[in-house]
Amino acid sequence: MKKSVLLILTLAMATIAGAQPTRRLQEQAAQKEAEKSPTAVTLTDRARSQYTAQTAVPTELTWRRDIYRELDLTKEKNAALYYPEEPLGDRVNFFTLVLNLILDGKIKAYEYRLDGNELFTPDNELDLESMLDKFYIDYKKDENGKYIIDIPSRDIGKYYIKESNYLDKLSNYQTKVTAICPVLMQGGYGDKPTAYPMFWLNYDEISPYLGQTQVMTSSYNNTTNMSLDDYFVMRQYEGEIYKTSNLRNQPLSEYCDTDSALQAERARIEKQLIDFQNGLWSESEVKKESASDNTASASQKKTAKEPKQPKEKKEKAPRATRQQASGGERLSVHR
Repeated sequence: MKKSVLLILTLAMATIAGAQPTRRLQEQAAQKEAEKSPTAVTLTDRARSQYTAQTAVPTELTWRRDIYRELDLTKEKNAALYYPEEPLGDRVNFFTLVLNLILDGKIKAYEYRLDGNELFTPDNELDLESMLDKFYIDYKKDENGKYIIDIPSRDIGKYYIKESNYLDKLSNYQTKVTAICPVLMQGGYGDKPTAYPMFWLNYDEISPYLGQTQVMTSSYNNTTNMSLDDYFVMRQYEGEIYKTSNLRNQPLSEYCDTDSALQAERARIEKQLIDFQNGLWSESEVKKESASDNTASASQKKTAKEPKQPKEKKEKAPRATRQQASGGERLSVHR
């Protein structure tokens, strides 16, 4: 009986010992596979603050205007967000990058509300499986609970972005991207597919990862690369205004009856932003010139009140020294 128990224990230990190298090899293989992913990097809080090129919008502002733009990916300037359509080595397009980050739990996606506005609160965090089902995206989970999906990056034809234009307390004018929404283009009638906004992304959350992702920004010079974060910070994209923050929350299309009226309204808003900036610079120059004029005027007044008097030539007092002479001492005066 003891021999049987001993034999069973020996076999069990041998089985466990044999399973450990196998399990270790499986874990190492899984880790190597994960490292190939464009989202494999893990960022600390310090790294997040170092990688982002943008700063958060201050809470205390003297002026602010929020603009919503539509980025059409068929335009040359926006192509950096679309290509490569499929992963090419370590290069992926913008949508593949952010969706992998969402699937890995590194960033959050927020519900695209009926009013079209973004709300970055826990209550508005997106239920991932509901989103995948809503847009008919097939998915499954592996034995580790990780999502495996066929990413529909080819069908992302637009992005909505929100820009915040603001003036801080030091009178510095800034423009910052604060939110991004991928738009899925599917179905529709004829050759015109229907646009389906998918979810909002908080730019401050994704910015550190974008800072480590390089994109090609020129078809003519393939060495012209920059990070995705720089791409948004430097406003290398091209987008038409479709809404501004207003009291009625109306997009332009609701109060512009024709295409010509819509284009005119977009041009009017763009001009308002440019005129505001130019007005700030002009005002700054006027203040500088005014300060310079005031200083010059004060100097002139001082000169008028206190005319310069000619300097009187002062006679130097004689300096007496004693010199030794062969017959005794004598006093010599030098001028």
